[in-house]
Amino acid sequence: MLRKIVIASVAFLGASIASSAATKSLVDIQRDSVIASHRIIYLNDDDKPKVYSDSAKIAIESFYYDQFRHFQDPDAPYFLFMSKDAKLAMGIGGCVRMRGWYDWDGAQPTSAFSPYLIPIDKNPAKMRHFDTTPAGTCLFFRVIGRNKTLGYYQLYIEANFNGYQSRDFHLKKAYAIINDFTIGYANSTFSDPAAVPATVDANGPNNKISPTSVLVRWMPTIKNRYTFALSVETPSQQVDVDNVRTSKVDSWMPDFAAFAQYQWSRGEHVRLAGIVRTMSYRDLVAAKNHNTVGWGLQLSSVAHPWAPVTTYATVSYGKGYGSMGGDLQVGSYDLVGDAAKPGHMYAPASYGWNIGLQYNFKPNLFSTVTASQTRYLPKNGIDGNEYKYGLFFAANVFWNLTPRMQVGAEFDLGKRQNFDGSHEWGQRIGAMAQFSF
Repeated sequence: MLRKIVIASVAFLGASIASSAATKSLVDIQRDSVIASHRIIYLNDDDKPKVYSDSAKIAIESFYYDQFRHFQDPDAPYFLFMSKDAKLAMGIGGCVRMRGWYDWDGAQPTSAFSPYLIPIDKNPAKMRHFDTTPAGTCLFFRVIGRNKTLGYYQLYIEANFNGYQSRDFHLKKAYAIINDFTIGYANSTFSDPAAVPATVDANGPNNKISPTSVLVRWMPTIKNRYTFALSVETPSQQVDVDNVRTSKVDSWMPDFAAFAQYQWSRGEHVRLAGIVRTMSYRDLVAAKNHNTVGWGLQLSSVAHPWAPVTTYATVSYGKGYGSMGGDLQVGSYDLVGDAAKPGHMYAPASYGWNIGLQYNFKPNLFSTVTASQTRYLPKNGIDGNEYKYGLFFAANVFWNLTPRMQVGAEFDLGKRQNFDGSHEWGQRIGAMAQFSF
């Protein structure tokens, strides 16, 4: 099964690359209109030029052609302050985002739709549910500049309202980029947010790899086509100990992640990423500590094979990487107990995939359909009520009323399947409105 998925995904990626046209996509046309909508305020310049320089345009484009940019990330600030010599640019921006949703035939407990959370035994008192959330509303500050000693540098801080169980304002990203090096709290090198299809739902596909961690990353680009990355990252692991036969041991080794990417056009690429991690636990039966190696691989791509069409594809497989994102992030699946060996734990296997297709009716009006799956592959001896796999389907439409204002509506469909064969479906309709500034 996995072999078939990998082959199909590779074929899909190859077809997307082979059919990419030289004509500008409607996505790029829309993006150009957003870039052109920005206003540059030149410091110490009384002439107030009406047309910004090429350097200013490059500074703005750096917001939109980030290697780790996700569809739901905020746009560049409407006003960008720039020095007269174009060596320094800075801006404060953000977005106001509101979501509303309605569940029926069984409600989920969170604003983010997750097949893992679909109730198998439905509560008659919670069959339908309507709610709203400001999740995704954010503020950020960014500085971009060039220095004779340091070269190119960038500073970025972003905080938002999580809005899922509370509306607390919390740090989302905080990092510095100096030439090819990134230091700080940023997207993991193992992730590829650009290859995730656009969704109204905050979670999106249930196989989405989306961790953020404190890291040090080296990421050079060669000839504007080949990008390589290597990083050392702070681990965040979910170990399923029972404190009777097993207990958790503090992490003592960082995660190591890397990727290799080929980009044939801006916003179009194929990427192979990997991660290796060490996880530890204590065997209380034998009174010993043990270390287990976990790993993951991910192949991803985004392409514009025809002007109105954008394709997305991701396939991942590994052992002990469940906490990196998707359905398995909800549970504790990095290390689980071995039923055949009391006191022992192991890193279970899992895989996931998603395929998405976006069609732009106009540059500012588009629709996306996506399908994804996450499957858990443990050893024998699993409780029948345990999660086996989840399916996610979404269809939506987005309309950019202006370059800074967007509305969207979406239908979500999910399925949870347990090992004992029990399963249930979940449905949701959602809507979103956001304004960037």
